[in-house]
Amino acid sequence: MRARELGRKSVVVGDRVSLVGDVSGADGALARIVRIVERRSVLRRTADDDENTAEGRHERVVVANADQLVIVSALADPPPRTGFIDRCLVAAYDAGIEPLLCLTKADLAGPDQVVGYYAELELPYVLVRPDSDLDALRTLLAGRVSVLVGHSGVGKSTLVNRLVPDALRTVGVVSAIGRGRHTSTSAVALRLPRTQDADGDPGWIVDTPGVRSFGLAHVSAESLLHGFPDLVEGTVDCPPNCPHTPDEADCALDAWVATGKADERRLASYRRLLASRSGDADPREPERNPGDPLAGS
Repeated sequence: MRARELGRKSVVVGDRVSLVGDVSGADGALARIVRIVERRSVLRRTADDDENTAEGRHERVVVANADQLVIVSALADPPPRTGFIDRCLVAAYDAGIEPLLCLTKADLAGPDQVVGYYAELELPYVLVRPDSDLDALRTLLAGRVSVLVGHSGVGKSTLVNRLVPDALRTVGVVSAIGRGRHTSTSAVALRLPRTQDADGDPGWIVDTPGVRSFGLAHVSAESLLHGFPDLVEGTVDCPPNCPHTPDEADCALDAWVATGKADERRLASYRRLLASRSGDADPREPERNPGDPLAGS
């Protein structure tokens, strides 16, 4: 229970709290949350289900006190969507937590195109196959609170069940048109089990519901740019207060890309996110970059 004196202040997964009452954990025990410890990180997303606004202005806290955002993306069935990954990266950088790309279904397709797309970022990644032992992933999760996010159908719940066999997260199927159905309905924190070969804290994972989009209306335009570190240096020659939009003739980003210093798809993705913040694009369209062969049809 939450103490009345906390008022409307919400308690979210990952919060550290102070309790009074019976904390034995026995059946029928009752305690109250009387204080929420100051959060060291907050991962947010803006809801995309408000049709009356450009990107839905209802801000939702996904998890508090996370150290790492694990972006789960399938390499096939459904195909990877770099637009969604880009959004998650922006949210991670804005929250001050480290991103990790987890590429599932590596038995169906190779990772070269996806990894190459993010080569300039030196984004850490791990490959997962149905028969892989997950040791590399467990090492990257150890001692941390890691949030798992991903589209429905990418194998996130299957991955959680492999990491925490007692989790029993519901697993869905991918439809004939490459879309998964939502199976997880709420964020759940799960303690990773200890393994015989590893010492120390195995860490926690937070499984989140599959999402269609990761709204960024709460992220400032400046912070949005810092989600694209491969483009930041290219803005040095931009005029003051440059909006970096395609119709800005003096924007230096076009020349930066034209000289091969960044991938043109990255610039297209950045500008698409800018447009979605200002209401010039529909944030609920499929999270893919125009002409991106990684995103499938």
